[in-house]
Amino acid sequence: MLTHDALIRLCRARDRLRETEGRAPIAAIAREAGLSPYHFIRQFAAVFGATPHQYRIDARIERAKHLLARGNHSVTDVCFEVGFESLGSFSDLFARRVGVPPSQYRRRWQVPSRVGTLPPALIPGCLLLMCGEAASAIFKKH
Repeated sequence: MLTHDALIRLCRARDRLRETEGRAPIAAIAREAGLSPYHFIRQFAAVFGATPHQYRIDARIERAKHLLARGNHSVTDVCFEVGFESLGSFSDLFARRVGVPPSQYRRRWQVPSRVGTLPPALIPGCLLLMCGEAASAIFKKH
């Protein structure tokens, strides 16, 4: 049975693992939580459903998805920003976890900068209902 104090320490450890700039070793985070690395990993997995290492990787991938969707960063910049040391391993892991490579994920979330570049599937349905074919003419690239 986990005490309230132990749960609070595990939650603090989870927050530390989510930090991409700190990159503290798991053994150090376990010490901060007042546990041996072995017990820390077991209790963390029991409470959060993933080992600390898996949780840290998931947090980095989520942060990478956020940065890529904003479109302000290159894939290489995102790779290093979220704490990976190798672009190749980042791209492979991202593709395995997300289902598409980071460059494709980034393209998927980029918003067209001009209305004239909207694909027909993105024309609002209410506009199509009101204007019919004239609506698609409005959104055609000139």
